[in-house]
Amino acid sequence: MYKLDLPVDKKEFEAIEARRQRELQRQSRIFNAKVRTIGVDLQAIQEQERTRRMQEEMERRRHEAFAEDMIRNDKIAELLERRQQADIRRLNKALNEYRNMHQQPNTRKEFDLYDPDYLKKDKPARVSDDDPRCTLSSLQKFEGEDLNSPARKKLQQEQLREWAKQQAEEKRKAEERKKQADRLYDLKQMELDQRALQLQKAEEECRKAIKHAEANYNKALADEAARQRELDQRREEDDKLTEIANNVHGHFLTENPNMATSAFGPHRVIPDRWKGMTPEQMEEIRKQQRLQEEERKRREDEQKREEEEWARQAEAAARAGMILEREQNRKMRGQNRNFAEDNLKLALEQKAHQEFLDKQVYINPPTAAYFQQWNTITR
Repeated sequence: MYKLDLPVDKKEFEAIEARRQRELQRQSRIFNAKVRTIGVDLQAIQEQERTRRMQEEMERRRHEAFAEDMIRNDKIAELLERRQQADIRRLNKALNEYRNMHQQPNTRKEFDLYDPDYLKKDKPARVSDDDPRCTLSSLQKFEGEDLNSPARKKLQQEQLREWAKQQAEEKRKAEERKKQADRLYDLKQMELDQRALQLQKAEEECRKAIKHAEANYNKALADEAARQRELDQRREEDDKLTEIANNVHGHFLTENPNMATSAFGPHRVIPDRWKGMTPEQMEEIRKQQRLQEEERKRREDEQKREEEEWARQAEAAARAGMILEREQNRKMRGQNRNFAEDNLKLALEQKAHQEFLDKQVYINPPTAAYFQQWNTITR
């Protein structure tokens, strides 16, 4: 009659499941005492704020340190770049000088390929009869021809003579250049030696002058020290004689008692001039000592009488205390007997009450299912 197998609404099922999951998450947060927080944790917020400020300060210092490092690195890189550019310019200059001196275009192996005077320097198609370029296909030399043999031989002889003259001239010039260089080197060495001798001589004269000046200065100091010692010795002897005369004729050795009297009153003396007390003062001190001795004996007798009186009072108090202690002990024993009887009665009553509770009141103890129904939801 009733259709019970109706399809479940998917949206409603998802909503119920989402609420169930949120409830489970809420239970895990609320029932866990370690992570549960009631109200606002002010101390934690302050600690977070302090930590955030410390992190910001550290980050600011870190950025400043990085900025300083970057500036320093930029300066170093700029300095290194300047040095590198200077080194490159110096190397390029040295390279260009070397090329200008030792790598001229006419010294290159392939200079004949792009020589502007190539056509002027080029040989004719046929130089002589033995020209190796005159092959069969050149059509420059034919069998039996020798047209320029005398001119060729004369030219060769002149060329040999010219080469010999050039070599002799080059050798002579090289020897002259070597002699000139040796002569200049010798003159330079002689000039350096003469300058060294002059400097050495000047240094010796300066050293002698310094030594002479030091000797004169030391002699003057020695004379001044000797005069000062003589003056000090004379002054010391005069002081000693004056001191002896003052001690002999002074009041210290004569022991004048009037010299010890102070200007602040007759009852005060000057310690460094005092020679001792007078007989009247000694008698007055002995009198005071006798009075003090009598006073000390009187105080000792009085203290002895007080101690005897205190001993009698302490003995009487001890007797009274013993009597009171015996009376307290007797009362305490009576109280302990009463307490024991009362405790016995209370124990019997408590035992009877516990039996009544166990047998008549607590007849239905709660099971574990009773306690499991609590703290199941967070609402």
